[in-house]
Amino acid sequence: MAVRALVLLFAMPALAACTSMRNTEPARTATEQLLLSTAAEAQAQSLDFGVPAGKKVFVEPANFEGYDAKYAVAAIREQALRKGLHLVQEKKDAECIIEIRAGALSADQKKLLVGIPSFDLPVPLAGGAFTFPEIAFYKRQTDMGVAKFSAAAYDAKEGTLIATASPAPSASYTKETVLLFFISWSDDNLNRPSD
Repeated sequence: MAVRALVLLFAMPALAACTSMRNTEPARTATEQLLLSTAAEAQAQSLDFGVPAGKKVFVEPANFEGYDAKYAVAAIREQALRKGLHLVQEKKDAECIIEIRAGALSADQKKLLVGIPSFDLPVPLAGGAFTFPEIAFYKRQTDMGVAKFSAAAYDAKEGTLIATASPAPSASYTKETVLLFFISWSDDNLNRPSD
């Protein structure tokens, strides 16, 4: 009985060493994706193409680039449908072409800290470092998604300009505030319905 207990005692560390845990982290956070998609939706909803309802239009995304560009293009197409336009899949079937472009479709971050930032302290003779925690008397971090789109509508056969649209940029945000080390609150506009 004592021999079995000793064998189990020595075997347990070996068994534990074989255990592994897998953590996955995507290249971009869900918050960043929500910031961009929220700003893109708001910007798309502010586009007024200047094309009469009922026209057959082709939305040309060739010059539209940026993070989540496909999502933004889909939001712009949805806005065209909301304006009563008829989307066609090919240019040859369109009465009007709407060229779209992105002036901005990205995220920004601003930080303000009154206190002591986190830093690494070398540990002598251990070959490592100890991370000294951040001490925040006041801290505010703002993450913003910004979208700025423009559109030019022109006659598909004549090539003449019908209208242009370039609304003011749209933004989404998350704000995290810390006061006196541990009192914290946050605010965002990610789940609020757009007007």
